Amino acid sequence: MSDLARHARMSVRTFTRRLRDETGVSAVQWILEQRIACARHLLESTGLPIGQVAVDAGFGSGTTLRRHLRAALGVSPGVYHGTFRRMDVGWGELHAS
Repeated sequence: MSDLARHARMSVRTFTRRLRDETGVSAVQWILEQRIACARHLLESTGLPIGQVAVDAGFGSGTTLRRHLRAALGVSPGVYHGTFRRMDVGWGELHAS
């Protein structure tokens, strides 16, 4: 949190208070939501392995990503990614005709 506060040129206390005022959630929750959004984007648009998606999204490990994605969306990263692969196949088949 201190890096974000420093980047915003605020104290940590001021930064966390303003972030909560703007977003309605704690700084920790906001960061988690941003990481989940990043992971979702990577799962939707790339073929990266789950472990790499986890690292790139800031979760550090596939285990941590799995836990948070399941809590947020009710599905595992593999199931989430598979949904978008099926959609891509359907889209390609639709336009191949």
